[in-house]
Parts: sequence; structure tokens; C-alpha cells
Amino acid sequence: MLHPAHTLTEDLIETTVAAPESLRPWITEMGHIPTVDDVSTPFTHIPHTATTIVLRAEAAGHHEAMVVGPQTRATYYQADKPAGCLRLRLEPGATRQLLGVPATDLADRVFRLADFPGVAADLADELARLTPDEVLPFLEDVLPQRISEDRTQRAHRTLLRTAVAAISAARTPIHELAADLAVSERQLRNLFTAGVGISPKHYARIGRVRHILAHAGSAPWAQLATTTGYYDQSHMTADFRTLMGVPPTSFLRGNLPAPTACQLPSRP
Repeated sequence: MLHPAHTLTEDLIETTVAAPESLRPWITEMGHIPTVDDVSTPFTHIPHTATTIVLRAEAAGHHEAMVVGPQTRATYYQADKPAGCLRLRLEPGATRQLLGVPATDLADRVFRLADFPGVAADLADELARLTPDEVLPFLEDVLPQRISEDRTQRAHRTLLRTAVAAISAARTPIHELAADLAVSERQLRNLFTAGVGISPKHYARIGRVRHILAHAGSAPWAQLATTTGYYDQSHMTADFRTLMGVPPTSFLRGNLPAPTACQLPSRP
């Protein structure tokens, strides 16, 4: 992963574990970021396609359960107090079942988990106070009994999972992917946007930029642009700048946008 000087990114300090099979219809993985005591160092949130339940614990003892929608652009934050967090990344298509709203309403926003109408909101207080080792076993005990889905919902979730996997693995045009899945292009776009929160095109753009961050330094920029699916290096640089706020070389040198305070939750 490409790391700029004098800043932190989540991949540097986060450890992740895959969700157990019993939770996979709704949760893909749990990430743990231990308490960061040095609040003088800016923290970079790289664009991410998942909706995430964040269980934040401040060193002073305050706990909070939040929901962070898909992040379509990088954000640069300056923390005001030491804190750590657990991050439960939701399966594409699970937001309506867990939170009671489509993912479309969540992109680039932060909410309090307790404010949602879905079943996960009832667990907010208890989740916020669990230790990292307790969260997944707790959810295994309570979540499957609280969620049900009909045949149509299950079929949509399966189709969406297939579409997400295809877009992540290859650069298949959306009309070809829709034909492969035996649905209309419009239906696929609508299902994707409601279930993931962003369009298939933007989902692919985020994947390409994250690939650049993961492989920068392994090859010349022009070669990396080609292997990542860009027309040329200038196309890659423009896309990177749009999502990260600065071109790749500036990011590597640590010439980043000025950090801001953490985004306050709004109401869903």
C-alpha cells in the first residue's frame, strides 16, 4: 500500500477477520483499529465501497455506535482525542435488512446506528460496549434470529453479490454484465445502487484507485496505469486526483489536503 509521509491510513494499523459463515449474508468482515494515542498525526480514510457499522471507543471511556456509508472520496481527518474502533463491513445488499434503508441514502454520510429503523439499531448500545473478542459471537447469537428474507430478496442479494464479484475481478462493461446475469442494464444499475449505495461505474473507479495504492512502487506509473485498466498514465492521474484530492506523486510525498475535524453524525 502506498503510504504518504507523516500520515496514517487504516491499512497500517487495522487488523481484519472474516465474518463467520452464519453472519456472511449480512457482514463480510470485522476490522479492529486499536486506540490511537497520537492525535497530532492526520488520519487518511481511503475511499471504500462498503457500508460500515463503526463501534468507536474513546480512551476516556465514551462509546458510540455509528454507520458510515460508502466513501466515494478520500477524507483527511485530525482527531481531537485518543480513540480506537471496530468496523463491521456490511455485505452488498444487507443495508435494508440491517438498517431499514437502501444504501443509496448513505453514501459519504455518517449516522448514529440507534437512529435507524432496522433491527441493528436495537443492538447499538450493547454493541458499543463489547470488547473486540465479544462482537462477532454476540452477533452470531442474536442476528440470525432477528432477520428474515423472502425468496425475491434472497435472489436479489445473490445477483448483487455476483455482480460485485464480477466488477471487482474484471473490467466487463455493465451492459455485458447485465446480459450475462439475464437482467436489464437498468435493473442491474438500480439494484446495484440501492444495494451498494454507489453506481457500478464508481464502484469500479474506487477499486482501481485502491489497486494503485496497493501496488504503487511495484512498476512504473505508466505500466501500473495499463495493468489497472486506464487508457494511459494521465487518465490514471486524473482519476486518482478526483478520488484522493491530490495526484499519486503528491500523495506519496505527503503533500495532502488540509485535515478537517471528524464528520458529525446526521439523521437518516
